[in-house]
Amino acid sequence: MSTKNSVMVFIQQDDGQIAEVSVELLCKAKDLASRVHASVTGVLLGKDVRKSAESLIPYGVDELFIVEDDRLENYTPMPYTKIMVDIIKKIQPQIALYGATTTGRDLAPRITSNLKVGLTADCTDLQIGDYSSKGADYKNILYQIRPAFGGNIIATIVSPEKKPQMATVREGVMKLIEPDPSYKGKITAFKADLTDADFPSVIIERIKQEKTVNLKGAQVIVSGGIGVETKENFQLIIDLAHALGAEVGASRAAVDAGLIPKDHQVGQTGTTVRPKLYIACGISGSVQHRAGMDESARIIAINTDPEAPIFKIAHYGITGDLKDVIPKFIKAFKAKS
Repeated sequence: MSTKNSVMVFIQQDDGQIAEVSVELLCKAKDLASRVHASVTGVLLGKDVRKSAESLIPYGVDELFIVEDDRLENYTPMPYTKIMVDIIKKIQPQIALYGATTTGRDLAPRITSNLKVGLTADCTDLQIGDYSSKGADYKNILYQIRPAFGGNIIATIVSPEKKPQMATVREGVMKLIEPDPSYKGKITAFKADLTDADFPSVIIERIKQEKTVNLKGAQVIVSGGIGVETKENFQLIIDLAHALGAEVGASRAAVDAGLIPKDHQVGQTGTTVRPKLYIACGISGSVQHRAGMDESARIIAINTDPEAPIFKIAHYGITGDLKDVIPKFIKAFKAKS
């Protein structure tokens, strides 16, 4: 299958580890490619990355281009941009996707500016559809879907006139699929014409700070909303999470009210989660919040308002004051343990 008009994914690696969002995008690329009858291609830059590249083929990659150079071990804008522009010009993908990470948010706009094409940032969904404008009809183009105006509306953006159609995509919003070890793809070494002039800056030291919150990987999440009202009451959310061995989440309203830092935010403008158990405490259940957690395997909602929208998607609903309900939860769980 030709790589021309393929769906291409930039594969991000950090210290030799493939970013999970890149794997998520490969899974989505396979779905998009099937809709437009195209192949899936990937691009991986770094030091000694062939082995990592081999691990990605089972996700449905037809051809993975790699550039191996010791100087590419860590992301630096100029050489990465130059290589990606050269590869895109060579293989001419119709769609190019990047993770909405610090790396992707820096790299994608540079490529966009160089190629003079469009880019939609922080997408939460991607679809294929048709579009008509000023008498022109466009078939099978990329619908780039993202929240706008603080998450109050969902915007669908298209850029059909020029290729590739480019987007950065948030972590955790695309589902992972099971890899197929029998899938046949190939790895192609791309010869990059790099000179010392392409490396005007040198990384002297890297300081990494581990995340203290891992909502995406959590099996159980206890979240609090604006209905918690105070930081003192939010301690109940934290206490329940500790008792259950869970992560602490929050709605945007709770974050905006200063009840908890933004790292804990779940929803369209926060983190998309799919835990085995999600306990929503004092969360009304706005569309923006539900979009980030409604695929949880089990949802328990605690709210004083029996008409709260969160109850429409909850598997179990408790109408009551969380200040009364949560201590009973903790006591019952500890007694059973």
